[in-house]
Amino acid sequence: MTALRKTTIALTSDAAPFAIRAERSSDVVAREALLDACFGDNRLNRTCQRLRDERAPAEGLALSATARGRLVGTVRLWHVSVGGKPALMLGPLAVEASSRKFGAGAALMDHALAAAKARGHRAVILLGDAPYYIRFGFSGAKTGELLLPGPFERDRLLGLELSEGALDGAWGMITATGAPELKSRTVRARKALQPVPHAA
Repeated sequence: MTALRKTTIALTSDAAPFAIRAERSSDVVAREALLDACFGDNRLNRTCQRLRDERAPAEGLALSATARGRLVGTVRLWHVSVGGKPALMLGPLAVEASSRKFGAGAALMDHALAAAKARGHRAVILLGDAPYYIRFGFSGAKTGELLLPGPFERDRLLGLELSEGALDGAWGMITATGAPELKSRTVRARKALQPVPHAA
């Protein structure tokens, strides 16, 4: 099993301190705006989004980073089946540009992985840049036989075992297994981001 890394966050005198807490319903609009800013308008068409559509994140595993009462980062984990083995899929992880240098992304990752382990989850997978995620223990060592429901780059499919052997022999299609999400909340958030037309 790969040991989880502990992050030390150094706050300089000009840094805005941030806190990691459970995501709240009041975060939805700010979270959607942050994700749009980080990933662009086509983010809802990406392959991993197919595993999140109309699903609720895993209980207790949707986290927000806040600074001075403002949302500056977000991460969520989702229930999936990894070739028949239960696991979590992490993503998206997003942090606003001004907060990245203070370690908000690493803090969100460390909190999310520790919470997942504490809740008894055995493995986490994600689609992301190996040079960034390897420091958290992720690798492609046991994801080579896994597939996603759409195009993806093989070297970006990474896994982390929270329990030794959790991904041994994993193969086949990764599928969503989480509970359905209430559509109204997501629809309201997307509508709130729509520009309001000005009266003529």
